[in-house]
Parts: sequence; structure tokens; C-alpha cells
Amino acid sequence: MEATRHYIGTHTENRKSAGAVGRLLAVLALMVLLCGLQALMPSSVLAGETVTASEYRMAGDATKMRIVMNFDGEPEPHWFLLRAPHRLVIDLPSTNMRIATSDLKAKGLVAGVRYGSTGDGKSRLLISGKGPFMVDRLDVLKNEDGKGYRIAIEISAASDREFEAALAEQAMTTASTVAGDKGDRRSNHPLKRFTVVLDPGHGGIDGGAEGVSGTQEKEITLAFARELQAKLASTHKYDVILTRDSDVFLRLDDRVRIARQNEADLFISIHADTIRLKGIRGATVYTVSDKASDAEAQALAERENLSDQLGGVEVKVDSPEVADILFDLIRRETHSFSMSFANTLVGELSTTVGLINNPHRFAGFRVLRAPDVPSVLVELGYLSNPEDEAQLINPEWRDKAANSIINAISAFASAKAAAGG
Repeated sequence: MEATRHYIGTHTENRKSAGAVGRLLAVLALMVLLCGLQALMPSSVLAGETVTASEYRMAGDATKMRIVMNFDGEPEPHWFLLRAPHRLVIDLPSTNMRIATSDLKAKGLVAGVRYGSTGDGKSRLLISGKGPFMVDRLDVLKNEDGKGYRIAIEISAASDREFEAALAEQAMTTASTVAGDKGDRRSNHPLKRFTVVLDPGHGGIDGGAEGVSGTQEKEITLAFARELQAKLASTHKYDVILTRDSDVFLRLDDRVRIARQNEADLFISIHADTIRLKGIRGATVYTVSDKASDAEAQALAERENLSDQLGGVEVKVDSPEVADILFDLIRRETHSFSMSFANTLVGELSTTVGLINNPHRFAGFRVLRAPDVPSVLVELGYLSNPEDEAQLINPEWRDKAANSIINAISAFASAKAAAGG
């Protein structure tokens, strides 16, 4: 009997021991799991702290912007796009937004910035675009000094079609917190007609040049652009957009933005300047280059590039390094198309209107810097010359000049279509 009791007691103790070992193993497994989760979670979350956004910066223009936000801990952004209006939405959990209101003022491609709580313990940042745009990159980076993190965002002007394609992709993938550079997003569309953007120079407070009889450049350029638009539209071959259709001031980068957002196949900026030598007259066609063809082209580009100042826009002089980068962005193919159209246009104008000596010239015009749109600037004539001024206000002369430009556009569009462009 004693032996039996001893066996039963020993068996009970063994079962108790086995249970204790099992519980110990379970605790150890839980600790391992927690350690693994701890390694994956941001330190700010582990500490139960709220991450603080302490700085917001924007740089760029109406065609491309870079946005940077600084945080004292690692942020966990989730972003997506919304339409009507075009917006980038960034959701951030447990974030204390300490951003100066002055840093959120509209700038370049960004039409407005707002932020606030969504009511569920999350914060939301809303970045509204000046028309459609694409998110080229959105990265979470550790600061170089090891103190804190930053979200770096790059956006660029795009067309409505490209924005809608991004929304469709977003619906399928629920978006990503990081968007890699997708390179050239401009693809051919089977239903898209050849698109021409006409840019009447100057406008609003910026009257441009003034003729010897008081004619204002901004009035000549708008009148001619409207007439050219009507003629092009009557062919039913092209979509034609004016950068401005009234007497309003328009920044140079906004003119470029309009061309890019409309997926222009050709951008024509229309001008009628003055020159110090009043005996010089005739039309001139300019393309962009980092080195001017001559002193007069250089002087003209400098005058045109400063037109923003008349509208109260701060104009920053680019360093040579930045200028080199900007010109490197102009793809060889785009520049080749610009040169091709310029040569065709000179040939057409030479048969109907007077041209200056060496009529195809080049200089660093900011308005011609769209990296993916063939662009030219046409000086119809010089308001400083009485004969040119008389022609520029003559409907018959303008009609001949417009027909020559249409012939050049037709030849260029046909050649591009034949090449599969």
C-alpha cells in the first residue's frame, strides 16, 4: 500500500513539474516574440510617445517641387491621392504638428497646405496642387546628424490623364509609402490629338515692350495668339490651349506648367520686343540653350527672364551648378524636336514675312525649359521699328504670319506622327 501511494505521489509531482516547464517555455516564447516585435517597431511607438513634426519646407516652382518635413522620431506615413481638387494626403499616427503657418504658404506647384487631427488618434496633412501632379518620390530618411527623421517628397506637374492613371494604380495597390522614380511618364495616347500650347507673352502688370507709337507688346501677343488659336481650331486637327486668354499676369514657370499639364506636343511663346538699334526689323525664332548665340539673344533672354519681377515675384539667380542641372534636364530628343520645328518655322516665315539676319537664334529662356515639350519663342517683329509696329497691328499681315506658323505646325506634326512620336 505504501508503495502504491509512493508511485501515485511521484507521478503527480512529475505532472506538476512538466506543467511548470511548459509554462516556462510559453513565457520564453512570448518574450522572444515581443523582442522580435520590439525590433520592428519605432522607438517612439515603444515608448508610447507622440512623434513631433517640427519643420516644414518647400522648394521649387510650378513644374516641380520638393517638400521636406522634419520629425523628432520615426514617422509612419501612409499616402494617397485625391481628385477635385488634386491633393496628396499623408496620414501620420500619433503626431504632434508644430509647424509654422508661414511655412505653409502656397508656392510653385503647391496651391495650399493644411493639417489637423482626423479624430481617431491620427494626424493628416493635405497638400493641394496647382492642377494635376505626380508623386515622383516619398521617402522616410534618417537625418545625417542622427537626430530625428524627415519625410522627403518630390512632386511634378502632370496631365489629368496621368493623374487619373495614378489614381487607378492606387486603387489596385492601395498606394505605397514610397514611390520610386518612374522616369518619363509621358506616353502616347491613341485618342489624344496633337496638342499645341500658345503662350502670349507678358500680360497684366507686365506690359512688355512698347512701340514707337505706344503699342503694348502684351496686347499684340494676345491678339495674335487668339487669331492663331482660331485658325488652328478650324482645321479640326489639333487641341489648342492658350496660357492666358485675358490681360492677366502669369509667372514664367506657370506657363511651362500649363504646357506640361496639357501634355503639349509643341509650345510656342509669342513676343514682339524692342531693340536698341531701331533700324533692325523682322521676325526671329529662338530655342533654348545654355549659351546664347549672340549678345542680342542673350540680352533678350535676360529681359524676358526678369518679367516675373514686375509681378512682385522673387527671382532667384541660379548658381552655375543649378543652371547646368536645369539644362541637363532638357532631353536630347526634346531639344532635337525644338530645333527641327524652329528650322521649319523659319523656312515658312521666310516666304511670307520679313526675317532678321540669322533668324534662328538661341539663349537661356526660362519659358522654354519644359524638359519634355518641344518649345520655341517667336519674336514676330520689333516694336522699336516703325515699319514692324505697323505690320504687327495690321490684320492682313498677322493673317499671313499665322498661316505660315500653321504650315510649320502641320509639317512638324506629320513628321512626328510618321516617326511614331
